[in-house]
Amino acid sequence: MSGSIKAIVYQAHGKPEKVLHLEAEELRPVGENEALVRLLAAPINPADLNAIEGKYPVRPELPATPGFEGAGVVEEVGAAVRNVAAGAQVILPHDLGTWREAAVIAAGKLIVAPNEIAGEQAAMLKINPLTAWRMLHDFVRLEPGDWVIQNAANSAAGRAVIQIARELGYRTVNVVRRPELIEELRAEGGDVVLLDGDDLREAAAEATERALIRLGLNAVGGESALRLAKIVAPEATIVTYGAMSLKPLTLPNGLLIFKNLRFTGFWVNKWYELATAAERDQTFERLFDLARRGLLQTKIERSYPLGEFSEAVARAAEGKRAGKILFRATP
Repeated sequence: MSGSIKAIVYQAHGKPEKVLHLEAEELRPVGENEALVRLLAAPINPADLNAIEGKYPVRPELPATPGFEGAGVVEEVGAAVRNVAAGAQVILPHDLGTWREAAVIAAGKLIVAPNEIAGEQAAMLKINPLTAWRMLHDFVRLEPGDWVIQNAANSAAGRAVIQIARELGYRTVNVVRRPELIEELRAEGGDVVLLDGDDLREAAAEATERALIRLGLNAVGGESALRLAKIVAPEATIVTYGAMSLKPLTLPNGLLIFKNLRFTGFWVNKWYELATAAERDQTFERLFDLARRGLLQTKIERSYPLGEFSEAVARAAEGKRAGKILFRATP
């Protein structure tokens, strides 16, 4: 691939449907430490839409191409490249802007993913499954049989928590807002699936035989997060990684004084910034193993070509989807 490629671009922050455009870009020659990568797939994540609107902590220099996540195939490498070869499937760096047909990228930023993992799945391993893996490992030392509770359990990260926890022998209490999700998440491995609401505390206690739950995962905030705080055991940790309700986490003083709860957060961008190369490699190896064995799969509703970006971003912004919305390589 050489010459001109297509990329989705925005010149100013605003509503995606108003500021996104499909533009032609010229590919520059491949440098000695670089690789030419052709896109296979790139998901549309909430963070991508927030970045376009100017509501995300990371603000690339404008004009910019959106997309924190994606996978591609290496088509050419520079003379000095040793870590990747032509034909390899790779996970793209988060600062690239993945909603494009191809790019010339520093080879050291690429993560080689096994070719037996489907490109669409490889494209979605870097944010939600990695977030789930790290949250299950970095905050509380869990043993097989231990319980974890999470809200937004039907989200991509929540489903990854269910799948990874099941493989590691942890048991999950999964809180959702729609009754039709209960059997679906049970079928995917959720041990307990409950509707959020005022009776959640007693329902969780009954379903777990009043087990001590030492880890809670919060992606909602507001009253939902408060309900998690009332359920978890004294000395437990609640990790916040999202704010779907757009409401702050407000707590009675007694939960801190008498239960001595620990509240902390997780942002995958910061983890990448602080992790060593060995830590990143080890995490991806475990995720690759699960994905290869079909134990870690992200649900997909539909893939769109780049030219249908208006329809794609509109659908990605809607609720009650059957899975992720992705951009795919144009045939």
